[in-house]
Amino acid sequence: MNEQYDVIVIGGGPGGYPAAIRAAQNGLKVACVDEWRNRDGGHAFGGTCLNAGCIPSKALLESTELLHRARHEFAAHGIGVSGVAVDLAAMQKRRATIVKTMTGGILALFKASGVVPVEGHGRLLAGNQVEVTGFDGSKRTLLAKDVILASGSTPLRLPNVPHDGRRIVDSWDALEFDSVPKRLGIIGAGVIGLELGSVWRRLGSEVTMLEALDRFLPMADGAVSKEAQRHFKKLGLDIQLGAKVARATVAGDRVEVVYTTAAGERTLEVDVLVVAVGRRPFTEGLLAPDAGVTQDERGFIRVDEHCRTAVPRVWAVGDVVRGPMLAHKGKEEGIMVADLIAGRYGEVNYRVIPSVIYTAPEIAWVGQTEEQAKAGGRSIKVGQFPFAASGRARAMESPAGFAKIVAAADDDEILGVHIIGPMAGELIAEAVLAMEYSASAEDLQRTIHAHPTLSEALHEAALAVDKRAIDSINR
Repeated sequence: MNEQYDVIVIGGGPGGYPAAIRAAQNGLKVACVDEWRNRDGGHAFGGTCLNAGCIPSKALLESTELLHRARHEFAAHGIGVSGVAVDLAAMQKRRATIVKTMTGGILALFKASGVVPVEGHGRLLAGNQVEVTGFDGSKRTLLAKDVILASGSTPLRLPNVPHDGRRIVDSWDALEFDSVPKRLGIIGAGVIGLELGSVWRRLGSEVTMLEALDRFLPMADGAVSKEAQRHFKKLGLDIQLGAKVARATVAGDRVEVVYTTAAGERTLEVDVLVVAVGRRPFTEGLLAPDAGVTQDERGFIRVDEHCRTAVPRVWAVGDVVRGPMLAHKGKEEGIMVADLIAGRYGEVNYRVIPSVIYTAPEIAWVGQTEEQAKAGGRSIKVGQFPFAASGRARAMESPAGFAKIVAAADDDEILGVHIIGPMAGELIAEAVLAMEYSASAEDLQRTIHAHPTLSEALHEAALAVDKRAIDSINR
């Protein structure tokens, strides 16, 4: 006899598990099917984000940032430190412990909310049936009124750069090194590449990054991109733009990378090469031929603005559908869909999804860049405030970067906010809230910010939009 549910979610990552919990909160009978397997063969909910992405990378970024500060900043605070040593095994153990705690927490949340966890590979069949293949090869079929597809994404691999998991690796492999590579090559200078490059550079690797595009961080505001490039160069990252990789070959204990630039063909030798060129939707074995769900030319499941697929009562959320591949975007889509299924209101404002790069300095933005606003033909005004003029940033020995606000010249609506500096990922939340409610720059100007705080940078940037900044020179 088939097991019946109101909602079945395929995928237990940041898009799937919140959808399952919200559906259960709405009084529905819910199962969440997940096939994630750790390197030790064990199962854990949480998807790439908790197991091999967001959480473990932030653990290593935090550890190595403390190391960098101890070596380069503590003296400015009057703190003398000598003999600073790195215990990579302990650092990696801490990372693994955090991951285990977080993934285990999902099962606790499922138990508390009444979600039934199902381990195995979920496949959508016709008629809202879900076939589950267990890790032992056994099969069972579940039935649901509604099915939510949240199978996530997987790293892109390059056909001319053969992955071997030892010398040529992906982003997951690069989080689990048991020794520091002397020479580390990274293909791709995007978010993942920069975070991984920062970690291993701080630990002592000579890091060379090969970026095929001619512009650094093209998705970021131009001023932020230039400022970030300057700081990464200061850290010691060798970022080569316009570098198109032709091939990579493992030769003993090294990797030979052949790439081309405007100056011609070049060769790079490294001990380990990380491929960090992006991710693709993970749909292998997800859809039976008669399931009826359609995909676009890049493999993304086609959905409308409310994440409905072409099949009634089948939905898809997160990295497997259009839009930025961000954990928080997937989470909000999952919650929206769970509420819509229950007959409640659900909406995701795609105009105000923040992006964050957790390097030092941190980089965060939401909305339009100055370049995008100008290209759209709208008259704008811009305000910018340097953290060098922030008393709190100075006290933290973190004066790098700035906060920037792009506003409409006619009605003063905030169109975009861009931050590079300390705690940018936290500060951007205020900007997201402001833009969610269509706030003007004047609204932020008239919002009292505690002193001394980093958030004052946003206040001053808003004032600078109208050349009324108090704590910096208006330009």
